[in-house]
Amino acid sequence: MKTTISEVSHFIEKEVKIGAWLANKRSSGKIAFLQLRDGTGFIQGVVVKAEVDEEVFQKAKSITQETSLYVTGVVKEDERSPFGYELSVTNIEVIHEATDFPITPKEHGTEFLMDNRHLWLRSKKQHAVMKIRNEIIRATYEFFNNNGFAKVDPPILTGSAPEGTTELFQTKYFDEDAYLSQSGQLYMEAAAMALGKVFSFGPTFRAEKSKTRRHLIEFWMIEPEMAFYEFEDNLIVQENYVSYLAQSVLKNCQLELNILGRDLSKLEKIQAPFPRISYDDAIKFLHEKGFNDIEWGDDFGSPHETAIAESFDKPVFITHYPTKIKPFYMQPHPERDDVVLCADLIAPEGYGEIIGGSERIHDYDLLKQRLEEHGLTSDAYKWYLELRQYGSVPHSGFGLGLERTVAWLSGVEHVRESIPFPRLLNRLYP
Repeated sequence: MKTTISEVSHFIEKEVKIGAWLANKRSSGKIAFLQLRDGTGFIQGVVVKAEVDEEVFQKAKSITQETSLYVTGVVKEDERSPFGYELSVTNIEVIHEATDFPITPKEHGTEFLMDNRHLWLRSKKQHAVMKIRNEIIRATYEFFNNNGFAKVDPPILTGSAPEGTTELFQTKYFDEDAYLSQSGQLYMEAAAMALGKVFSFGPTFRAEKSKTRRHLIEFWMIEPEMAFYEFEDNLIVQENYVSYLAQSVLKNCQLELNILGRDLSKLEKIQAPFPRISYDDAIKFLHEKGFNDIEWGDDFGSPHETAIAESFDKPVFITHYPTKIKPFYMQPHPERDDVVLCADLIAPEGYGEIIGGSERIHDYDLLKQRLEEHGLTSDAYKWYLELRQYGSVPHSGFGLGLERTVAWLSGVEHVRESIPFPRLLNRLYP
């Protein structure tokens, strides 16, 4: 019976055939232990000299790392294995022999591993991170589908900057300028006016010359927009969504979390509701903690976000930022013209902002004024203004960065490990 490693639990005490690669091995005089992987998981294959043909045993002892194989054997339950099963091998067929695989069990430097990212992905820890990423993606679709959202795909090539920034990748679109999208938000607002509750899930690009462990040049964003949702409604969706992701990973990725050494007790606490602190109070808190480098009106840096997050064991919303440091489209506070109805969700353990969201301006005259104040008067925003001319309603939305969320939930230090092929300031290879 041909099967996969993830399915062997259905074949206990039965003989199966698995296509796999040799991740590692060790052997003594009479027994060989093969660490096998097939993409769905890892399993140990045990080859006992007295139980197989001499040719099979010699093959088991001589196989090189990352050689591809068909391995036949009987599935056995094994309490010592983290996976719970092992394979009592009866036959081995070599498909392709690998020689001099560059990534060995010894320690390697980060640059070497990044140069060999196409091969590093095969390692047990990187496999675990990618499985957690996949679970977060699966749970995202499940959450939004279960809550009445429609998936909408905004364009990647745009004629304007959604947030009025210059940190964009510019290209030629035949005879006019175009940009790689830094956010699908403006288009999602249009979709929300048609479909009510929508979400997008796609790549975004930021030409930020940043080298921190939190930044990527190309990353994936989940961006919901909701008609008739005001500021408080928006926060409830965000905390329920993030809680759903954390609990889904806990439920479905126990093996991967254990491989990564993740502290599960920290993830068990990630359940709505989340604490909130206003920007005003956050500034006071930071001053009390000795951060005298920041004043009201400044944006927070990583050390500031981390200090605030360390006071909570759940993600924390920082709300009502100053108008002047936030994008043009955010709805003003009804009682204050110096702050807007927005919030950033800061993950614990130093992972920083994973969500930025706000209520959007729905008044035509105010939005036109904001566009003019930001120097965004071109025809590129004509369609966006028109959304406020034809049945405008209060609406809100947010964007969650997938890679930061993967890094946080899996516990890896750097976001470069949370995406298959990271694009960094000085890395376009492989």
